[in-house]
Amino acid sequence: MMITTAANEYIKKMIEKNNHGVFRLSVKKTGCSGYAYLPQVNEEINPHDSKHEIENGLIIYIDTAWLHLLQDVQIDYVEENKTGLKQKKLIFTHHNEKGRCGCGESFHLESQ
Repeated sequence: MMITTAANEYIKKMIEKNNHGVFRLSVKKTGCSGYAYLPQVNEEINPHDSKHEIENGLIIYIDTAWLHLLQDVQIDYVEENKTGLKQKKLIFTHHNEKGRCGCGESFHLESQ
């Protein structure tokens, strides 16, 4: 897993805003392309998650059921100004991604 400096800082701010919970990354089956990344800040650690220490003291908990889809993901953070609305979001990229749905929320991989 590779996380940009911008994503690292954004995730840390999310954790601070949510009473210093933990950042958890999972995947859910959804959408027209099959899967969607599910980042969230939780108050408690799920005992089935694996702990990953990232640069600058960031700790991410990954749902072990989806570890095979998440271990090669790259996470970035962008701020976009579309139609006068400023959007801040994490962007997930996987080198085996074969396509995304029209809205870009769900994806599918070459080897599923």
